[in-house]
Parts: sequence; structure tokens; C-alpha cells
Amino acid sequence: MYLVLMNGMDLALLGRTLMKLGEASIPTGGIGAHGTSTQSVIIVAADVKAHPGTSVKDIAARTGFPQSKVSACVARLREAGAVESRTDPSDRRRTLITPSRTTSPRVAEVRSADVDGVLALVLEDPSRLDEVKAALSVVAEHLGPSVLARIGG
Repeated sequence: MYLVLMNGMDLALLGRTLMKLGEASIPTGGIGAHGTSTQSVIIVAADVKAHPGTSVKDIAARTGFPQSKVSACVARLREAGAVESRTDPSDRRRTLITPSRTTSPRVAEVRSADVDGVLALVLEDPSRLDEVKAALSVVAEHLGPSVLARIGG
């Protein structure tokens, strides 16, 4: 085993690769065509998870997405049963978005999606699949979506 020295660009590229692999592992059957990318929806979902009770405007500010794109992503997440929205009692013009309290069949399907096939497909040595999954588990334990709040993300 060897240690790879990583800089910010390496980390960003690894993040992009992991995002693409994650997207490839998410089942898409039966969800129909949408105008928003899976990546955008995942980013908005992660933001809502890290900032429950947030508004579209706040999500847009944190993600850098236009409000219209955030609204489309929230609509997709609501349709899938991943988020709930309610009127802000202190400002009835605002809608607050939170992760759903229940797990819809679609959310359960996405959460149970196995990554083994995608990882085995891209690994130069598929026999190292368990090692790679263990390393990803360690990274996820320390660098899950909640850490983004520490850097203002």
C-alpha cells in the first residue's frame, strides 16, 4: 500500500469521479424524463439533509444554483418522497424544505442500490473491491455531507 499525496485539485477530481460512480449506481427505471440532472438533485438533497428546514433561496445561495434549478430539484425530490415542504410560519411567502420523515419506496430503492457492480466495472483489479469499499466507508464516516456546514457549504 502507498500513500497518495493529494492537493485540492486531486480532491475535487476524486469527488467528481465518486459523484459519477454514485450516479451510475442509482436505479433510474420508471422515474421518467426530468429537466434536472441527477447530480443537481443529489447536491440539493445533500444540502437539505445538512440544513433541514431550509428555503429554496438558501439552498441556491449555498449551492450556487439558480433558484429555478433548486425549485426543479426540490420538486423531483418531493415527487420521490425524499423531502417535505411547509410554509414558514414566520414568513408565509417562504417555503421550508426538510428531509421526509418517512421513507418512500423510491427513496428506499435508491438507498439500497448496490455499488459493487459499478466499482468492479471500473477497478483495474476487481479483486480489490472489498478494500476499496472499506476505504470509501472510512472516507464517508469522516467526510459525510454534514461536514460541509463547517466550511459554509
